[in-house]
Amino acid sequence: MNKFKTLALVLATLGAAAAQAASVMDQPPAGGVEPAAAAPLQADLDRIVAVVNNEVITETELQQRVHTVAINLRRAQIELPPMEQLRQQVLERLITERAIMQHARQTGIRIDDQMVNASIEQIARQNNLTVEELRSRLAADGVAFNSFREEIRDEITTQRLREREVDEKIVVLDSEIDAYLAEQAGFTGDETTEYHVAHILLPINTPDEDDAVRKTAEDIAQRARNGEEFSSLVAAFSRADDALSGGDLGWRTKLDMPEVFWKAMENDLKAGNVYVTRSQRAWHVVKLEGERNGATAKLAGGPVEQTHARHILMFVSDITPEADVLRRLSEIKARIEAGEADFATMARLNSVDATATRGGDLGWLQDGDTVPEFEAAMKKLKKGEVSEPIKTNYGYHLIQVVDRRTDTEGNPQRMRIAARQALRQKKLAEATATWQRELRDEAYVDVRLNDAE
Repeated sequence: MNKFKTLALVLATLGAAAAQAASVMDQPPAGGVEPAAAAPLQADLDRIVAVVNNEVITETELQQRVHTVAINLRRAQIELPPMEQLRQQVLERLITERAIMQHARQTGIRIDDQMVNASIEQIARQNNLTVEELRSRLAADGVAFNSFREEIRDEITTQRLREREVDEKIVVLDSEIDAYLAEQAGFTGDETTEYHVAHILLPINTPDEDDAVRKTAEDIAQRARNGEEFSSLVAAFSRADDALSGGDLGWRTKLDMPEVFWKAMENDLKAGNVYVTRSQRAWHVVKLEGERNGATAKLAGGPVEQTHARHILMFVSDITPEADVLRRLSEIKARIEAGEADFATMARLNSVDATATRGGDLGWLQDGDTVPEFEAAMKKLKKGEVSEPIKTNYGYHLIQVVDRRTDTEGNPQRMRIAARQALRQKKLAEATATWQRELRDEAYVDVRLNDAE
């Protein structure tokens, strides 16, 4: 099942994971500098540090975000960059976020309090906390709960806007899947090799900047080769969306990483190597962290029973207690069964899951694709039938079975699904970065950071 990306926001304050946070909670950051001390509050916190179109970013906002980012870097055991560089990096992120929010308002996207409350409830539950415990943890980290709520609202807004303007435009052609699988089939011993890659993105805003940006990239690369922590350099210099989480692209095959990265790496594949390469609109510093055999067990052969299903997900929260959730879902079920509404429309209007924009469509599922409670209820339904409200650790669901089939192709079909997902994720990452950069470039921006210091 899909999880809200808003989880990333709470991880920025609670740590990358509960276990990791517990192990590093009381440890001092690298260099022995406490985040709170790294950005001392000043008397003129309402000074304007940037103007984005008709809105301002104040010193208060900047310092609050720097504080949160410092906590996140500390718990990820990433050495803090110099405070001036960190402030500039965080301000650039705030500018981009403000441009996105302004565009969202212009296009009519609104996220109501119920959606925000439900998302916070899910975040708390996924971290084994109550909402009050989450509130206390945030307060202990110096993060105001109201500010956290607005960050959640902005994250959901960004997700909805991106789904409309980016996700829905991503198309993976059957010919692309055929080419992808044919290239994989042509591999020999290296066909399952995966590479752990991290990167720094340095955009080129005008052609005149090309040489200067290239020199900056080469200087950063040399610093990394001389032993400086790469994740700290990422936090200081990268303009990518993952800059404040270490620039980690994870484990990828050569087909899953940007082509310019692979061309820079392929003739000298050695863990620890740092490369400089250029794409159409940016210079990149890329580090090869490691290499491994990424082969996984293939799916068992033979026929596979699959179910095409939709669902509507609702959360229990302070605003919508369990009784209200059950009542609303029962009313929706009654309307669908009476022919007063169709399931897809009700999902778009009521579901808090990311599939809501697709009418709750989960696609073709087979054993193991969903949690046990969901799977057990789904298997009992006839084609077109709607379930009673089903409780899982994600919340309460209404499930509708759209169709059933026996997949006699087995592994090849699943391989095509996996190939489509890999190609889509690759295109989506590139399209999202371009979309964010274009929104930022289209905005009027006046940075006054130096005036504020």
